[in-house]
Amino acid sequence: MATPRVAVVGAGAAGLATLKALADAGVPAVAFEAADTLGGLWVYGAPGSPAYRTLHLNTSKGRTEFADHPMPADWPDYPDHTRVAGYLGDYADRFGLREAVRLRHTVERVTRTGDGWRVRATGPDGPVEVDVEAVVVANGHNRVPKRPEPYPGECTAEQMHSHDYRGPEQLAGRRVLVVGGGNSAMDIAVDASYAAERTLLSLRRGVWVVPKYLLGRPSDTLNGALARRLPWWLRQRISQTMITTAVGPPTRYGLPAPAHGFLQDHPTLSDALLSRLTHGDIQARPGIARFDGDRVEFTDGRHDEVDLVVWCTGYRVEMPFLDPALLGDGADRLPLYRHVFHLDAPGLAFVGLMQSTGAAFPLVEAQARLVAARLAGTWAPPDAARQAAACRDELRAATARWGQRRPHMRVDFDVYLAELGRELAAGRRRAGAAR
Repeated sequence: MATPRVAVVGAGAAGLATLKALADAGVPAVAFEAADTLGGLWVYGAPGSPAYRTLHLNTSKGRTEFADHPMPADWPDYPDHTRVAGYLGDYADRFGLREAVRLRHTVERVTRTGDGWRVRATGPDGPVEVDVEAVVVANGHNRVPKRPEPYPGECTAEQMHSHDYRGPEQLAGRRVLVVGGGNSAMDIAVDASYAAERTLLSLRRGVWVVPKYLLGRPSDTLNGALARRLPWWLRQRISQTMITTAVGPPTRYGLPAPAHGFLQDHPTLSDALLSRLTHGDIQARPGIARFDGDRVEFTDGRHDEVDLVVWCTGYRVEMPFLDPALLGDGADRLPLYRHVFHLDAPGLAFVGLMQSTGAAFPLVEAQARLVAARLAGTWAPPDAARQAAACRDELRAATARWGQRRPHMRVDFDVYLAELGRELAAGRRRAGAAR
């Protein structure tokens, strides 16, 4: 392998897409992956992976696949983690990416060295250092569990975070309380409804639960068709009407009413949840007020006894290998040009540091192409003032839509994918004009 000009942190979907784009652009790179295999969070049982045995895609395969590596036509619309991990492995094999990855290498420190960067990692044979022109951070943001602030009282029930959940056997015969409204919470509550003695689902705030199929098609394909023609607020009205017509409002199932409109938070997709609620196999509860031993009191005054609490409360975005000065108010509040390029540190880019309304793979693929074009010299950014202005405008719009729920990281899948395409073309024109 040629002497690397770029170091990539991580070899999951984002890291592999970055290696592929860099190779296509003729830019040699090396990737450091802490696990002993490629595939990131999709590899069940890998160190640091949150994958559980019943995990499936919650975006359809046609909207999830890489543009240059389609998923097999005979796969189901929502394949499981084993297929997805194999798909990423096949992607690496097809494009010859494995030799660029150093497995079991944990990046400890990334520092600036004049015009470049030094990456220090620890591997099986000890510390390794490489000096490179640029660093691409592609290590994901679902690795460090975020636990809730302590509630009043003392909880004597066993507690675990969804990050440590692996399968229904952990729930068997238990009185389970699942806390959270995201996709993992819904999956785990459904698993518990078949294995546990009793299953409660606590939601502090309402969410829109979207069936995986609407009008006989994967539900995310319908919104994708609308996104190419309509603004998000109009798509929201149409989508909410479709959902409430198909399954009714969340309150029909005992869930809290959402305080925000559809498309103003990450969608929660589940076919099974609503059915299990209507059968009484899952019982909905509002937020927790306090604990008293193995008894939990909810904000509506009801009490229940539980012996296992599963916290599905998300993840913190942490990058301990970067100088805190580079992260400002935190990685989840970092202004990045087009959600990719650091404004004040040339040569530092991020692929996958976002929260999408849809799938991630096509977005990291497009981000990676932008990074590769920059490093190959075929794409040029606008001047610093315009980059900063673009970040401010995006944050203003995101805050208006998503409030304070990580607005720096939020992107609308279809809108952002189109924007990256326009940005690539505009940057190529800028690069051509500068020659």
